[in-house]
Amino acid sequence: MASYNASDLKKGLKIEIDGSPWLITEFDFCKPGKGTALYRCRLKNMITGAGMEKTYRPTDKIDRPDIEERELYYSYNDGSHYIFSDENYEEFSVAPEALGKQVYFLQENSLCKFLLFNGEPIEITLPTFIEEEITETEPGARGDTATNVLKPAKIANGYEIQVPLFINQGDVVKIDTRTGEYAERVSKA
Repeated sequence: MASYNASDLKKGLKIEIDGSPWLITEFDFCKPGKGTALYRCRLKNMITGAGMEKTYRPTDKIDRPDIEERELYYSYNDGSHYIFSDENYEEFSVAPEALGKQVYFLQENSLCKFLLFNGEPIEITLPTFIEEEITETEPGARGDTATNVLKPAKIANGYEIQVPLFINQGDVVKIDTRTGEYAERVSKA
């Protein structure tokens, strides 16, 4: 397994500790008057999100994780898994649990960024915005012009978002896939 020297450590570097990938979020080099230099790191587990601090000496070897970034296109759902493929049509199967609520924002042929650790996805980034048609919502009350008043609305796959009162059934809206929230109206019905 490839490794880093302590002198390679820096903010943003990905390292492996006890079989898990960690991201260095803060880094501090400390050279006391007497004694050995120390490399203090604040780390974030890339799978669980847990944080910890760790100190390294200059002689320490740090494991390099098997991390790969890939861009894959969403193809289809085979009933139990979501299938993505690359430009060579190599297919990659992802369980719904790995996607969470992102499954509601998958659109055919959309380009997604994958971060793989030992060949398994640990982070899947969808396009920031998608456009979807509102399939179900209550009509907005005429004359109700209070600002920032929201009402529930559903898109074709059943996902419910909060939209402003002026949005009607059949309108196409832009949704932020990072938050799952309404961004703006694209077109009226």
